[in-house]
Amino acid sequence: MTKRAIIIGAGPAGLTAAYELLHRTDIIPVILEKSGDIGGLSKTVNYKGNRIDIGGHRFFSKSDKVMDWWLKILPLENTSDNKPFEIRYRQSSRTVSPSSMPATSGNEKDKVMLVRNRLSRIYYLRNFFSYPIALSADTIRKLGVMKIARIGFSYLRSKIIPVRPERSLEDFYINRFGKNLYRTFFKDYTEKVWGMPCSHISAEWGAQRIKKLSITKAVVHAVRKKLSVGRKDSLAQKGTETSLIEKFLYPKYGPGQLWEEVGRIIKEKGGEIYFHQDVQNIRTEGNMIKEVTARDIRNGNISTFAGDYFFSTMPVKELVAGLQANVPAEVASIAGGLQYRDFITVGLLLKKLKLEDSGGAGTPLIKDNWIYIQEKDVKLGRLQVFNNWSPFLVNDPDTVWLGLEYFCNKGDELWEMPDPAFMQFAVRELAAIGIIDAQDVLDSTLIRMEKTYPAYFGTYPSFDKVRNYLDSFENLFLVGRNGMHKYNNSDHSMLTAMTAVDNIINNVRSRDNIWAINTENEYHEKK
Repeated sequence: MTKRAIIIGAGPAGLTAAYELLHRTDIIPVILEKSGDIGGLSKTVNYKGNRIDIGGHRFFSKSDKVMDWWLKILPLENTSDNKPFEIRYRQSSRTVSPSSMPATSGNEKDKVMLVRNRLSRIYYLRNFFSYPIALSADTIRKLGVMKIARIGFSYLRSKIIPVRPERSLEDFYINRFGKNLYRTFFKDYTEKVWGMPCSHISAEWGAQRIKKLSITKAVVHAVRKKLSVGRKDSLAQKGTETSLIEKFLYPKYGPGQLWEEVGRIIKEKGGEIYFHQDVQNIRTEGNMIKEVTARDIRNGNISTFAGDYFFSTMPVKELVAGLQANVPAEVASIAGGLQYRDFITVGLLLKKLKLEDSGGAGTPLIKDNWIYIQEKDVKLGRLQVFNNWSPFLVNDPDTVWLGLEYFCNKGDELWEMPDPAFMQFAVRELAAIGIIDAQDVLDSTLIRMEKTYPAYFGTYPSFDKVRNYLDSFENLFLVGRNGMHKYNNSDHSMLTAMTAVDNIINNVRSRDNIWAINTENEYHEKK
């Protein structure tokens, strides 16, 4: 009898699990997606031919398995400019033969990965600063000699005095960068993201997101770059910290293009995908999940899906609330107290930018993919320049297409602001800090995303008790960012799904290898 795997969520983790099951087992995947879109947080929204990448997704991983997987779905664009990168990447990684690439449909020349240059900077005091911060003449000029001296002494002090216990994210930052640099370039932006003082956020967030980045590594990387030491044009970039990479892959029409193609392959191979399905109840028998009940949010119809295996990418808070089992009171309380940060993107179409290093005719000369907005007088957190992610995200090449990113909580002042008022508010903020002239705005749109960031505060310090309880269900696999309440990038989310499928194939009961993903820099792969 054919076995079925019920997969909750059509984001990177859920789609990867379905794809792997179809290609490596006889198990039929059935995906239940709450929205009407493929890709989850990695979807691409098309607004009048202008495409929005929610949050900005670099396709880069230190995992050869993930890099090869992406290139199986969307091969590298066949241009003479990309040949050196393709050759160097293939020399440092496993080779994907053309015959192993899945069948595609539609316009084949558009189903490709581009090689993009990576640049992100900090916008602070109405000036651009390199990210990570570089000790350069430009930085000294903008901050002033005295400020630089204080930052330097503070950094040295953090290295000389014994390391403080890392009880919070603030401790984590100060141990690595010194108190003055932390307060100048990390504190305000991080607190915009989380809406919470860094002293109240677990140090574990820094351990996952910043890892081993340090002043020393940033300086060494800058020197090597100046001297052209090392393999600058290698896509693998194995010896480079993730925050310092200079090139990455990117689907021609945004990340949603890749995941839509994966969805097409899944259905072509016999998998099932159902949209608008809000999973509300999970029925259990002993330590097994038996079936889930979902409500169609369009018409209220109720459907039941039975399966042999269950993959969950839904928020842990909602999963535990939906379990029809005798959930221990402590576990239910911890899960119910998990917190999240929500996200709003304003898409802004412009004739041109006002910045000094932007050119005329509406073409931005700034090369940034995204910009961290450190200014205290605005709520804007980050700015995406979609032209620089891919020129094909922009309908008219003579316009500038921006994404203004705001971090908020559902129900707060920002979230509750009506769309027209919010878009006007966003324009005013961007004009106030000198990046645009309001009169150059041509059009705008707004996208709200709930539970974008699982938070490392609230009841999170006791999360292990929830994890241990959910891992006790033999046929349940928690994967992905919200599925594990873990701030994973898409490659980490994919690896959790791949590892879960490995465990099914190899009959491995423990989930430790899944939870270990993104706890070490090399994702448990050798260089």
